[in-house]
Amino acid sequence: MGLIARAIEEQGVATVCVVMNRDIAENVKIPRALHVRFPYGAALGPARRAETQQAVIRAALALLVNAAEPGLIVESDIEWPE
Repeated sequence: MGLIARAIEEQGVATVCVVMNRDIAENVKIPRALHVRFPYGAALGPARRAETQQAVIRAALALLVNAAEPGLIVESDIEWPE
């Protein structure tokens, strides 16, 4: 996903990725990333938990709007619901 994001950025379109592995995001040099501490396969949160999913999407969009420059990885404070 990070390589695709970089290619899209080269065309002048800003991107943000929601990632679960910060090390990979850093190595691939994703332009902007929101790091969530969620299980693999559930980047937006658990199924049927619209509140959590919407919170992740809002955080990603805020990062897209507010990031001053590419290369920023932000740690999400959104927790996996019990």
